Amino acid sequence: MSTIKPPQAPPSWSHSAEDIVRLTKEALAKDKALLDQIAALPPKECNFSSLPMALSDAEFSVVIGPLSFYKNVSPSKELRDASNEAEALVRDYNVDASMRLDVFRAKQHAEANIKASGRKLSPEEERLVEKSLLDGKRAGLALPEKERTELMQLQKDLSQTCLEFSKNFNEEKGVITFTLEELKGVPPDVISGFTKRTVDGKDLYDVTHKTPDIVPIFKYAENPDTRQRAYDSYESRLEINEPLLTKVLDLRRRIAKLLEYQTWADYVTEVKMVKTAKNVEEFLADLEQKLRPVGLLDRERLLALKKEEHEKKGLAFDGEFYLWDYRYYDRIYIERTLDLDDALVKEYFPVTVVVPTILEIYQNLLGVKFEEIKGETWHPEVQQFAVWRDNAKTEDDFVGYCYLDLFPRESKYSHAAVWSLLPGYDRADGKRRYPLAAMVANLAKPTPEKPALMRHDDVVTFFHEMGHVFHGLLSRTTFARFHGTRVARDFVEAPSQMLENWCWEPRVLEKMSSHYQRKEPLSKELIEKIIKSRYVNIGLFYLRQLFFGKFDIKVHTDKDASDYTALWNGLRESVSLVKGGKLTPGQATFGHITGGYDAGYYGYMYSLVFAADMYATVFKKDPLDPKLGQKYTECILRPGGSREETDSLKEFLGRPPNSDAFLNALFGSTGKVGPPSSL
Repeated sequence: MSTIKPPQAPPSWSHSAEDIVRLTKEALAKDKALLDQIAALPPKECNFSSLPMALSDAEFSVVIGPLSFYKNVSPSKELRDASNEAEALVRDYNVDASMRLDVFRAKQHAEANIKASGRKLSPEEERLVEKSLLDGKRAGLALPEKERTELMQLQKDLSQTCLEFSKNFNEEKGVITFTLEELKGVPPDVISGFTKRTVDGKDLYDVTHKTPDIVPIFKYAENPDTRQRAYDSYESRLEINEPLLTKVLDLRRRIAKLLEYQTWADYVTEVKMVKTAKNVEEFLADLEQKLRPVGLLDRERLLALKKEEHEKKGLAFDGEFYLWDYRYYDRIYIERTLDLDDALVKEYFPVTVVVPTILEIYQNLLGVKFEEIKGETWHPEVQQFAVWRDNAKTEDDFVGYCYLDLFPRESKYSHAAVWSLLPGYDRADGKRRYPLAAMVANLAKPTPEKPALMRHDDVVTFFHEMGHVFHGLLSRTTFARFHGTRVARDFVEAPSQMLENWCWEPRVLEKMSSHYQRKEPLSKELIEKIIKSRYVNIGLFYLRQLFFGKFDIKVHTDKDASDYTALWNGLRESVSLVKGGKLTPGQATFGHITGGYDAGYYGYMYSLVFAADMYATVFKKDPLDPKLGQKYTECILRPGGSREETDSLKEFLGRPPNSDAFLNALFGSTGKVGPPSSL
């Protein structure tokens, strides 16, 4: 492959702050000129080929995608600020463009002319026309001019407020300070990675809110006061976002009312698989009813452990199970019942082994090859790959580019996610535009004592996110609008959730493990214990997910504002069965609510139904079979959003999806919870 040159060069990452803003403004001006041209067409000349908006949207994305990405990853504040400024310009422009009645009328004329001409469109072309017209309705173009003007301003306010909310995540730099005594129980290799300073002769350790720093406090700190302080700090780290979220929810209520939807949730779910907010509420209520008895048993077991430990250590026991108790006693329970030590397991997952092995597994399963290349990136730690079909012989076998940015640093996006920076689509000249997917994570860095090691749940997360990468790379659609992960939001997680199952398969666990010192894989005994741990305390785990989903759907169906801090804390206690301490503005850390999952968090559980069905029905018999990987690519990945998601599932499964596998995994029995009747 190294002898074949990719038909498309990777993007440049050497922009200055001035370049970012200038190139964004040029792209906006070019797009506006095209829309002006379309709007000026006489009605009779409007047809599918004379309205090149699908291509202009794609070309616009090619310019804007990388420029907007700097704000999440660049070590330069100047570049991040410029990227945020560019994103603000784009968001405002998108509102203006979506509200252009003259362009919408050109689309309507085109649809009428196509029907009158008898021209037969391809299924993907038909879907594009249908979605474009629906966009106009949902943008409020049927409203009188006064309401349209008001709506446009509300949409701009909403967009900018969401951008500010998200920006605060990346700029958050808070720490919480502990003494070595307060950190008792936290593994020494973790502590060695904290910033140490001496004040008045006493050693102090600054712990950031980044996952590799703060999570070990939750899991290992023996002192409950340490864990409580860590949780209070973590939940309050984005207090600055509290009034922003209140404003976002108010704007959404006003927009939904103008658009004549009952609630914002009804507006959002109209284009999802679930179809209505009522179906979401019923799905969550049904699942909660089944999970609550399981969660209560989990809580009872962990509370007994807490009582035993407090009595042994002479600590007061008030009979309550707190937020800061869950991860700690969940770990102890697993260690005791399965003799499974998370810190020991981590020693078998050095980053330098796991990452290339996971890439190898995906390559063999999906018939592709990663070729590391050296070129411009936004940071020296970033790995860059050209991706090819297996046994590539010509440039036509090129798939796209992949970037991996795996380690934490200041002002970088603080969780794990994938950005489809460039879409794939057919260009006007008949050639192909190839995709680029970037995975951003925050794996633990090497410490003075040990190399970079991954917990097993880090391995699961990495496998999951690489699933999104391949959805973006292996999709093959005519139009960028439908490429890769541009599917219904309540389906988008299903392919990656399905792929998490590989991390619980004995063959795969053995293949991707190698002790950082002894270079030997996990033993069969350890593998068996890891697999058994998968559904331990699963009731409490999923009730926590339900809490997020219920908060999200409630604030987007309520007709009036409320005290969201009180709601967050009260709902968490009633749904997830853990008690809080002082009221903390945890809702201000709920990034999903402004990041595209508004009235959509239920989708993480909703899509699990599809994920479990796909794995049990097709892959369980042989998860590493390339023939099954090819079927998965052809039925699920390649179509992207170019057809209804249920059609892709039916082709892959050989039947309509059902919830049997999901319920069997959780409860060992079947029932009626699952996708509502809209399926």
